[in-house]
Amino acid sequence: MEILRNITRRKLRNSLTILGIVIGVLALTILGSMAENFNALLDGGVKYFSSSIQVGPPDGQSASLLPLSKLDELKKVDGVAAAFPTYGFSAKPGQVGAFTVGVPDTIVAVDPLENNWGNLRVTLAQGRQLVSTTTGEVVLGSTIAKEFGRHIGDRIDLPVRPPDAKPDFVNHTFTVVGILNTTRTAPDTFAYINIADGQTLLRDSLPAAISSAIDVSMITEGIDVYGAPGTSLSDLDRLADRINASVPGVKATKPSDIVNSFKQGGAFFTLITTVAAVVALVIGGLSVVNTMFMAVAERVREIGLKKAVGATTMNVMGEFLLESTLIGIVGGVVGYALGASITFTINALTPPGQATLFLVDLPITVFAIGFAIVLGAAAGVLPAWRAARLDPVTALRNE
Repeated sequence: MEILRNITRRKLRNSLTILGIVIGVLALTILGSMAENFNALLDGGVKYFSSSIQVGPPDGQSASLLPLSKLDELKKVDGVAAAFPTYGFSAKPGQVGAFTVGVPDTIVAVDPLENNWGNLRVTLAQGRQLVSTTTGEVVLGSTIAKEFGRHIGDRIDLPVRPPDAKPDFVNHTFTVVGILNTTRTAPDTFAYINIADGQTLLRDSLPAAISSAIDVSMITEGIDVYGAPGTSLSDLDRLADRINASVPGVKATKPSDIVNSFKQGGAFFTLITTVAAVVALVIGGLSVVNTMFMAVAERVREIGLKKAVGATTMNVMGEFLLESTLIGIVGGVVGYALGASITFTINALTPPGQATLFLVDLPITVFAIGFAIVLGAAAGVLPAWRAARLDPVTALRNE
């Protein structure tokens, strides 16, 4: 009976220990996949801004527009290989959307050729890219296409008319000619239109008193500047300095300033989520240590008998390390499976038009399960060493 009670206690204790590992890995999987998703979004910003220089009006200038003639001035600066005008507008003006970790729906007017210059390049899942000479067409990111249920050949009115739109609200009908592959970053919520259509939306956004007096074909909201392919971030910073020194009436932002802000945000978020998850795992690891020490205490006679009949120190250590490692494996696999299931379910329930919260990829899978296995093995080292050092004669005499 005593043997049965010991076996029952041992199984119960192991189950509770595995549960501790499961909870820790569950937390690590959920928080880690949230950090992976957030970092994927930030990585898109790093890729984009590390290959281009953002040029806008000088600080303190009341006007938020630039004359298109600045394009020619910028192209004359030593090191500038290309420059493109850009326009951006809210796709749902005046509407308060639900909380999302992604970028809001945005209408972006660009030259289709610009996609060939940046490090962040979008690719098509369906349809074709814009043609610079054709107006009234739109290429939708994967998320915004899903949100509005649009497919190739469908029409969409942009910007979307808000429920409380004023009588002078204006939007335009576009034909969907392309849908982009998912990037897990900003382009997923972008609606790309041509420069001419962007200028039309710009005119619509201006106050009525001045819209008729301004030639929108001669102005832009901003300019993206590129160096030669392969230009380093530090060289782009120096190019931004040359632009500021030689082109009046503009402000070129150093790419490194923007890139560093993205990286700092990602590092801070990852640190918070990782620390919280690792704390949970360490608590699980301590329970493994406790369980294994108790196992050694209960099995002193068993260990003594094994060593008396020839079991070596390595044999005894290996047995206890194997047991603690198995606890880590079982807890890691079960915890990861539960965490992945929860993240997949929440992502599947995310309403159309909202970015998903989690990204479960190979790195987070390897880290979650691998950490649990290593933790289980490491937590068993001291108990295994204690078991291996037991003197068989003393152990049998004490029993």
